[in-house]
Amino acid sequence: MRREPSDHGPRGTLEDEVAGISKSETLNRLSEKTGLAKKQVATVLEEPAMLAYKEARNGFTFPGVGKRLVVDRKARMGRNPATGEAISIPAKRVLKFRIAKQAKDSVLAKRTK
Repeated sequence: MRREPSDHGPRGTLEDEVAGISKSETLNRLSEKTGLAKKQVATVLEEPAMLAYKEARNGFTFPGVGKRLVVDRKARMGRNPATGEAISIPAKRVLKFRIAKQAKDSVLAKRTK
């Protein structure tokens, strides 16, 4: 995969290029768009996050964005990459996020030329 030149100079990393928008920039944009103070916007953004944390065991859907849920993974056999030795990986519960179809379609839409 060939990387396109970036504004980060010769030492820029791929991580720098896909970092996305920061929380403060999100607050700035939403504040300008809605006319609310940044603190009010921050409070509004924190509430769905807190609700998602609280309700994740039952599944929490953020309309148009995705669904947060808890998944039980089965025990399985794995391999130590350093030694090649077979190891047993125990069963565990993990938190997952499934992107909504609407979000996928919007972000991954084919661009017309």
